[in-house]
Amino acid sequence: MRVGLIAGDPGHPVLAAAAELLMRQGHEVAAVPPAGPVVDLADVYLLKARTPQALALARELERRGAPVVNSAAATELCQDRVRTADLARAAGLPFAETAVVGLIGELADPAYPFVVKSRRSRRDDLVARVDGPDRLRELAGRWPEEPVVTQPFVPGTGWDQKLWVVDGQVFAARRQSELATSTGKSGRAEDWEPSAERAALALRVGEVFGLDVYGVDLLDGPAEPVIVDVNAFPGVRGRAGAPEALAALALRVGASGVGVSCGAASRVAARQGARQG
Repeated sequence: MRVGLIAGDPGHPVLAAAAELLMRQGHEVAAVPPAGPVVDLADVYLLKARTPQALALARELERRGAPVVNSAAATELCQDRVRTADLARAAGLPFAETAVVGLIGELADPAYPFVVKSRRSRRDDLVARVDGPDRLRELAGRWPEEPVVTQPFVPGTGWDQKLWVVDGQVFAARRQSELATSTGKSGRAEDWEPSAERAALALRVGEVFGLDVYGVDLLDGPAEPVIVDVNAFPGVRGRAGAPEALAALALRVGASGVGVSCGAASRVAARQGARQG
């Protein structure tokens, strides 16, 4: 079987480990530059990159009949925090209330503290707690042209519950929240076993969003469960069994020619298009 990796970094740990497993079994694994083009189709593609070029390539591969995990539609949806929140809340998921702002400098008389995030989810995007006007002015100066959304700040333990799902298998950890560190980056992590209810919630997210490989971020604290982010094809670093699950998913989807959640992804895109129309 031929497996294509659409990734800015094919050496990413989980991709590299899954690729090694597949090649040991005699399968062909090839990195596919996100900008393309692709002449000979592989049996299945894993879409790790989320750039506009990578999404355009994934859509073209799907048009030509190749299964892509996750689909281009589901991946693109998760990049928009407004669409993500709208779909989650419409499906009854406990997603944090998310308000569209426009540019950060356009915020008027906000209720402090609150959380501000880039509307478009991506690496090194804006995620910050705002405790007062000084902090707001600082962020506006650093991100003057950044479209943003806001979420209420919900007190917690200073940790996030991180759940990752690969083909229905749930992996988890608790990680120090980026909102609790001076650098704005998430800190140390520790092993954590989610309850059956948390695992079921994570699996439900995949059904709603049409995702096969994804992450769900939950607040850790008295207000839980509150979902604050859904990410398509996250890193899943350091989780034993994740590369094996990813390799098995690639083989199964490649053999069937249909992504596990392709139907769900199509319904997601249709619902979102109807709302926007």
